Amino acid sequence: MSKSFYSSIDSEVKSIKSSGFFKEERLIASPQKTKVTLKDGSSVLNFCANDYLGLANNQDVINAAKSSLDQDGYGMASVRFICGTNDVHRQLEHELSNFLGFEDCILYVACFDANGGIFEPLFNSEDAIISDSLNHASIIDGIRLCKAKRFRYEHSNMLSLEEQLEKSQSAINRVIVTDGVFSMDGSYANLPEIVKLAEKYNALIMVDDCHATGFVGSSGKGTAEHFGLEGKIDFLTGTLGKALGGASGGFICAKNNVVELLKQKSRPYLFSNALSPSIVKASLKALDIVKSQPDRRHRIYEKTKYFRTKMKSLGFNIIGDQHPITPVMLGDANIAQQMSRELLENGIYAVSFSFPVVPEGKARIRLQINSEHTKDELDKAIQVFEKVGKKLKVI
Repeated sequence: MSKSFYSSIDSEVKSIKSSGFFKEERLIASPQKTKVTLKDGSSVLNFCANDYLGLANNQDVINAAKSSLDQDGYGMASVRFICGTNDVHRQLEHELSNFLGFEDCILYVACFDANGGIFEPLFNSEDAIISDSLNHASIIDGIRLCKAKRFRYEHSNMLSLEEQLEKSQSAINRVIVTDGVFSMDGSYANLPEIVKLAEKYNALIMVDDCHATGFVGSSGKGTAEHFGLEGKIDFLTGTLGKALGGASGGFICAKNNVVELLKQKSRPYLFSNALSPSIVKASLKALDIVKSQPDRRHRIYEKTKYFRTKMKSLGFNIIGDQHPITPVMLGDANIAQQMSRELLENGIYAVSFSFPVVPEGKARIRLQINSEHTKDELDKAIQVFEKVGKKLKVI
């Protein structure tokens, strides 16, 4: 056993704890709802879950999962190409591709795996990947696994993107890669201009739509629908772990031949157990609710607008594009952590984010509005933020 190795690890952990960048985990002792119970028995309002449509504890979704456990068993105990494919896997893939407007779909255990498994099979050293500087960590890691040339453009800066497109013109294939909604900022990719540049320079487009699928756009089809650009995206990655039930699972939507190649060569797909059928059937029910209950989408945007307006009127620095992700910008990591603790003591569960999750000097409290938050719950959060904000001299 190397004592020096463990000593260096111990020193690094202590350094992180003292830096203000330490990420604390809090234990929830209840289902995921707008109000949750902590391990100590206290009840707090939950403003940091990705459960945009309130389906993580929806009884119809739960019943679908329960029924599947009796019919399909607990897990597949294998990867898809050996003996791990159930008919419900293909059913969900067909439902997702039809709903989102693509020829086909391939399921993964998580969208982190989908983003980790898309680039290496499709692009080689003669190709180029042009990525937004604020893309999700899973996209960054996926690109690292690929031998294609790497180009990065300044966040949502279309002049910078065009510069990278010009620099990469020697590549055989080029793909512009962006989050549909940037998870730390609550802002949309400039998809209209990205599409124009892709057409001008004959580039492909990949969008990670994890924070859009199910509730962004008039039908919940995501960022492309939001901008009226359906059919303009070549590759779409997304998750079942946010608006579509909140459990786990990811997917890639693309043309038939792309999906077929991924099934042959995408390592996270080939070497990971198939998604549990209970999650698949619950996700099918969640997708059905998205289609049949548009009022959930209407509620989430009405409440988002109300909350953002009230918070701004108090003097908080709120960024983003009227998305349910509502970042309260604080700058200093220690202040952000202190505010998160003070909020929790006053009954509001809201986590602070600092480096390396966000750039240094841009620490924040990231709030996420849920379609099921009541007006009273929103008002309570606003009142507590005002109290804590004044105490910490943030406002």
